[in-house]
Amino acid sequence: MKRVVFDRVGPPAEVLRLEDDVPAPQPRRGEVLVRMLASPVNPSDLMYIGGKYGLKPQFPATPGFEGVGVVEATGGGVLGWLRKGKRVAVINDRVGNWAEYTVTSARQVIPVPDAMSDEQAASFFVNPATALAMTQDVLKVTRGAWVLQSAAGGELGKMVIRLGHKFVFRTINVVRRREQVEELKKLGADHVIVESDGPIPEQVRKLVPDGVRYAIDPVGGETGSQVIASLAHGGRCLLFGSLSDEPISVHPRYFIGNDLSVEGFWLGAWAKKQRILTMLKLFRRMRELMNEGVLQTQFAATYPLEDVRKAVEHAATPGKGGKVLLKIGVR
Repeated sequence: MKRVVFDRVGPPAEVLRLEDDVPAPQPRRGEVLVRMLASPVNPSDLMYIGGKYGLKPQFPATPGFEGVGVVEATGGGVLGWLRKGKRVAVINDRVGNWAEYTVTSARQVIPVPDAMSDEQAASFFVNPATALAMTQDVLKVTRGAWVLQSAAGGELGKMVIRLGHKFVFRTINVVRRREQVEELKKLGADHVIVESDGPIPEQVRKLVPDGVRYAIDPVGGETGSQVIASLAHGGRCLLFGSLSDEPISVHPRYFIGNDLSVEGFWLGAWAKKQRILTMLKLFRRMRELMNEGVLQTQFAATYPLEDVRKAVEHAATPGKGGKVLLKIGVR
């Protein structure tokens, strides 16, 4: 089979290479063998390749945390047997999905409806589950409340805006590029602010004088610090990324005096703590919201596995207008 591998961390376009004649992996008990159809290039994939992610690769490593494929075989177990032959959304933190075949736990593949496209099924997990779980299950955003989010022009940020319309909460959306303002307003954003127009807390309090009750931040660094400083008394913030690769810096007195709660959120770790029934309900809600267009993903370009270096370069380009997808196989 063909697979993408890297032997050292570094810039993805430099360290990735294609191997085209390697044995397919064999599933262990409780695992399934999946023939991959497609996999997106997510920021978490790029950070993993660059050595800046919570999971550390064991070389040679294959990237790709999510995707879509067809279960070809099982290593044993009832759940794997039930999944055999089905097209499934795949989450993978052991072997990686940028390959013609991969193995993962049978618990980490979810059958997807025939009507769902490969493109949407490939991006079933990371952004949709993160956006929905953070706003509805962790923060439990109340009706009419304000949610502040940075990096709002990304696909997850757009999902949060649409979730706001669905569940009747309001959004203040931080972007870096001015051309994103009108795009997000057309999508239904209540307010869009540009970082270069001044400190985020000042801009937020012109709109909501007491600050916001809820915030989410995937950036960290100065941006994340200013997002936290925009919280109202008793406010909560979830940090779910570190795109800037810089630390948060907020004075302890600000936390103490304002009764703030700032937590980290990592979908994989959160999901492992949930009961199976909770996750099944989450997946059902995700499918419904994807059908409604709330959790839809927009794609900027599709590349074959052989052009993985071009794909990761494109994925790292600001303003690309959607996700980049690796097309691996056909149904």
